[in-house]
Amino acid sequence: MTRDGTVSIAIPTGVLTTGALGLLTKSGLTRMSAEELGRRLLVDQSNVRVILVRPADVPAYVDHGAADLGIVGKDILWESPGAHYELVDLRFGDCRLVLAVPSASKLNGPETWPPMLRIATKYPRTTSAWFEARGQAVEVVRLHGSVELAPQVGLVDGIVDLTATGRTLRENRLRIAAELGASTARLIANQASLKTRTAAVQSVVSRLREASGLDR
Repeated sequence: MTRDGTVSIAIPTGVLTTGALGLLTKSGLTRMSAEELGRRLLVDQSNVRVILVRPADVPAYVDHGAADLGIVGKDILWESPGAHYELVDLRFGDCRLVLAVPSASKLNGPETWPPMLRIATKYPRTTSAWFEARGQAVEVVRLHGSVELAPQVGLVDGIVDLTATGRTLRENRLRIAAELGASTARLIANQASLKTRTAAVQSVVSRLREASGLDR
């Protein structure tokens, strides 16, 4: 958290970087493309400090006060509830969290599920909660790399993963059996920042809301 009038914003590396920087530019808060950002992880411009971190780390930077605000995918928030406030759906980075099984699998709806399912995923918290809500026993295998391989070698019955178009799933001979949720980029805020630096932080929030088209 900065001590002056500067508001710090943590944005994620990867697929949401371009959208996040585009939103900051459209709102007039900063003017920097992903190419201009390059390998820099910390950029100060005018009254905004941009901190570029791994997607899964955005909530931690905000929760612990290293950033006043953060832009992060809803999928990350499912796994990291944290102590932040979720303020705005920024309406970009659309994707779905889905249950996918091999194309030849007989698994479809709950009536086809065995007593115990084995599922590979990068989203163990969300996966466990979703199946638990449906009364289904599940063994979650947490993987950190590409999960699409796991069903092909017999490690699991299926996977839970994000998809935007379904192309990667089809290329790996997988089909969607269920949708667990929809994810878009969200704006989150540090609780203390909203209370102690209200004017500066809310000014930035308002400009991001307007740039997202939420005030139209």
